[in-house]
Amino acid sequence: MQKPTLLVLAAGMGSRYGGLKQLDPMGPNGETILDYSLHDAIRSGFGKVVFVIREEFADAFRERIGVQIEDRVEVAYAFQRLDDLPPGFRVPEKRSKPWGTAHAVYAARHVVSEPCAVINADDFYGRDAYQKAASFLSSKGEASGSYCLVGYYLENTLSDHGGVNRGVATHRDGYLEHVEEVVDIRPREGGQITGTAPDGASLALGGTTLVSMNFWGFTPDFFRKLEAIFHEFLEDGGDLATRECYIPSVIDTLLKANLAECKVIASEGSWFGVTYPEDKPAVMQKVTSLVAAGDYPTPLS
Repeated sequence: MQKPTLLVLAAGMGSRYGGLKQLDPMGPNGETILDYSLHDAIRSGFGKVVFVIREEFADAFRERIGVQIEDRVEVAYAFQRLDDLPPGFRVPEKRSKPWGTAHAVYAARHVVSEPCAVINADDFYGRDAYQKAASFLSSKGEASGSYCLVGYYLENTLSDHGGVNRGVATHRDGYLEHVEEVVDIRPREGGQITGTAPDGASLALGGTTLVSMNFWGFTPDFFRKLEAIFHEFLEDGGDLATRECYIPSVIDTLLKANLAECKVIASEGSWFGVTYPEDKPAVMQKVTSLVAAGDYPTPLS
């Protein structure tokens, strides 16, 4: 059975957070959220880790994160560069940021050749998610177009300090039909949860709605399909100075064209993250509670 790869998207700059969340200590011995993610992934059967990072903080990232796991798992790096584009395209004059999460995955196309899971570096997903993703991916081998989304219940992903953006999943018979990016989701008085749809309309959402926290599973053919869709994204025009290409948009395109199926896997574990600086104390308390309950050793090894 082939061991899957974990693809970690760690190139973001944390504009709302005010710094590099990926390297910010959260655990009782200075562990980062990513340290816990890697611990969970390795003990769940992932055989390789690929970090997508920005070249300018490569040395600091390798020293703080990469070298800590090199004796337990194969490690590789990919750089998300603004000018990493298909032949025939160039960076628009006013473009200053990379091209979104789909472009971050695209950056790893030369170093991933096995089924892989994709995660954000600064989100805590819990061991249950890695176990389920590893089991799904290990069974796929050379299969084509068989993907998965590990989803979480919306009520377990909100922040007390402001609105959050979530990919709201529509699914049937266990398979994804559509992911819609809903922004500024927040709890209201009376227990309601509302957000804003892409057309600007206000949406009432249920607490048990499954949402994407950017934990995906892909077979290797995804990279070839992604490159074609990214090419179309650039060719389509629009405001390429600011427009971004997101993983859910790519998945939607493939589903509509019947080029893929995506199993929705509900995680029973905990998700939490730091969108705002004010989120950090609550995250640290959650980590401390998990350590105290014996879910993780301390110090983390």
